[in-house]
Formats: sequence, C-alpha cells, structure tokens
Amino acid sequence: MSSRLQPVTDADFDRVVEGAAVPVLVEFWKPGCGHCKSLMKELEQLQGELGEKVLILTMNVDENFQIPAELEVSSLPALALYRGGSFERFIGGVGKKEEILRQLQVG
Repeated sequence: MSSRLQPVTDADFDRVVEGAAVPVLVEFWKPGCGHCKSLMKELEQLQGELGEKVLILTMNVDENFQIPAELEVSSLPALALYRGGSFERFIGGVGKKEEILRQLQVG
C-alpha cells in the first residue's frame, strides 16, 4: 500500500517519537482492515494540510507487537496521540480528518 505517511516499527518507535518536535499521531493498523485504509486516507490528507505541524506515523500490528501491547491496543484502527515524546491519549471517534484535527488542536 503506497502511503505518504511514515511507517514506524517497534525498533525505531521510541527514537522517532521522542525526537519529534511536534505532536505525533500513530495509526495502528493491519492489512485487510478496511476502516484502517479509510483512516489512512484521511490521515494522508491531514498530513498534507498540516505539513510539519504534526508527524503522522503508521504501525502495522501484524509486524510489530511491543508498542501495541504496551498501549493495550485492542481494536483497529487505533489512533494514539503523543506530545513531547510521551503518550497523551487515544483519539476516539476516529473517522474524518476534521474530527481528528479538532482533537489535535494544532493550527
């Protein structure tokens, strides 16, 4: 699946998230998940609009287990928000970029 979003793995997750100077959104997804693909399209649009104000990452839970387990990700897609390198919260009611943007509260 081609995506403008940056994939992240268990191995580089901490380095990437802690090194980010902006809020980080991480979508946890897996192949074959239709809702995951829909969310990814919304996130790609969001990344295009926000540019460098936010870093959007994707993590395939079929290939990465450590971070999803630490966060107790139980349903997909899941969207986690990090600020200052630390987990802040999951963004609920995920679906449209307007709602994600509202919850992000970045200009």
